[in-house]
Amino acid sequence: MKFIHTSDWHIGRQFHNVSLLEDQRHVLAQIVDYIQSEHVDALVIAGDIYDRSVPPAAAVELLDEVLNKVCHELSVPVIIISGNHDSAERLRFGARQLKQAGLHIMSDINKVAEAVTVEDSSGIAVNFYGIPYHDPELVRHHYDTPVSNHDEAHSFLVDTIKQSIPSPDSINVLLSHCFVDGAEESESERPLSIGGADRVSYMPMTVFNYTALGHLHSPQYRGEPTIRYSGSILKYSFSEQHQKKGISLVELDANGKADITPLTLSPLRDMRVIEGSLADIIDSGKTDPGSNDYIMVRLTDTHAILDSMGKLRSVYPNILHLEKPGIMAVGEKKAMNKEKLKRGEMEMFQDFFDQVSGNNLSAEQNSALETVIDSLHKKEAKQ
Repeated sequence: MKFIHTSDWHIGRQFHNVSLLEDQRHVLAQIVDYIQSEHVDALVIAGDIYDRSVPPAAAVELLDEVLNKVCHELSVPVIIISGNHDSAERLRFGARQLKQAGLHIMSDINKVAEAVTVEDSSGIAVNFYGIPYHDPELVRHHYDTPVSNHDEAHSFLVDTIKQSIPSPDSINVLLSHCFVDGAEESESERPLSIGGADRVSYMPMTVFNYTALGHLHSPQYRGEPTIRYSGSILKYSFSEQHQKKGISLVELDANGKADITPLTLSPLRDMRVIEGSLADIIDSGKTDPGSNDYIMVRLTDTHAILDSMGKLRSVYPNILHLEKPGIMAVGEKKAMNKEKLKRGEMEMFQDFFDQVSGNNLSAEQNSALETVIDSLHKKEAKQ
């Protein structure tokens, strides 16, 4: 039995007010290609299919295209759970009818013990169980059980599933959208609760032959290699610039032993942080093969620069964020006393004047500027 484990598509996401739909379409096409080339028996998506509970129409259309390709054209069943970004109720609309087309949406907290059984051509049958994203209040309400935190709620649901497993020899896969304690998080993930109370233990999940996790965007495993996050399909924050995004190809033998192979996804545009002086960055950008990547720039220049963003966009058209730690560092030092602060203001205006006019301030202009700055400081002190 071979299946692909993926999660955290976040279709419809915007980053710094830029739509990533084209980038998502690019990598989702690669997932479809892997489904064909690897001859998989199922596609498993562990939550956060959309980025918002009410996704934009273009996001719904893209998901519809992908699922139609996989379920209808390739006849590969798809198993989905809802994540904390999804609306469980909206996602499972028409779920009973869609089962007939091979699309299994497991977003009802009341039905975690109901498995989707998939059998491959060799006769290996695998039971897939899904735990959609939930909070303790939801579990208390539906099961009338006194769970007080995420760990207790998640453990209760896992135990509920264990009681329904048909036999000790059966092969079972769990899907869950949760934060396993000790795992590495990224800036792009929405917190599940305040103060770390959202963490759950991996221990209850060790009985499954494989656990397909969603929520955390960095590919990793916790406790055992078979309890695994596939990670998001794209980098969704600059903190993820060094992460290798992809999906997990899982092969289960007749005894339920899992062999896991990471499959890489190549983004349409990478997400990178570039640091250096404006002149050096512009010079290197002229020959940078990744000049269309999504870029955050950290300028090391310690003087004011007119229209730095516009100059950077001449070589990096998709620059999304600009930081100036060089000027900030100088500013912090100058704030130590008033004379340094005054000198900093003079220097910054001199830089501005030079860039606008192409000339240095004359002695008379410098004197007039000093008088104005002194006058402003005196008025400020009286307030």
